[in-house]
Amino acid sequence: MSIDEQKIARINELYRRSKAEGLTDAEKQEQKLLRLEYVQAIRANLRSQLNNIDIEEKDGSIYNLGEKYDMERKRKGN
Repeated sequence: MSIDEQKIARINELYRRSKAEGLTDAEKQEQKLLRLEYVQAIRANLRSQLNNIDIEEKDGSIYNLGEKYDMERKRKGN
């Protein structure tokens, strides 16, 4: 998942307008949805990077960082 430059520009525009003059309810909802999409894209990007990292322990065992993160997340119930 990725977010394009136009959406990032719109997020920034809405932020500036919220500070300068305030937003309508529709604009607040749009801002909320755009921010949610942005955070999801960042998380997906990070997950992809973690899935491509293998760690070798001192004992020679190798584990995938993404898999380790998934196991910890499942234990916590998230």
